[in-house]
Amino acid sequence: MKKVIHTDNAPKAVGPYSQAIQIGDMLFCSGQISIDPKTNEVFTGDIKTQTEMVLKNIEAVLAAANMKYSNIVKTTIFLTSMSDFATVNEIYAKAFTDAPPARSTVAVAGLPKGVNVEIEVIAHR
Repeated sequence: MKKVIHTDNAPKAVGPYSQAIQIGDMLFCSGQISIDPKTNEVFTGDIKTQTEMVLKNIEAVLAAANMKYSNIVKTTIFLTSMSDFATVNEIYAKAFTDAPPARSTVAVAGLPKGVNVEIEVIAHR
């Protein structure tokens, strides 16, 4: 059975999609960008702060499904510039200190709202 996961502690969807969908023990999270859920303001400043905001938003969606970072089995990182890879990797590593998930990182021509990083995750209970 498909269950829509929603929380006000993460940004509202900016299109026709859900923050996450849970099917059984699997959680499929839509990509998160650096939007402050309290103000709905987009942050396009430094990549370090963008990445921290993205991870905080992911954490909020996971919490709405009673999960945490340790439940994540796969991530995909989208970057507008691979020159940001080292900084994003440094921030990302702080979230996944033990048994990090499988991961792909892809350079893209652009991301929604002019941000420089987007991360989507798949989690398992």
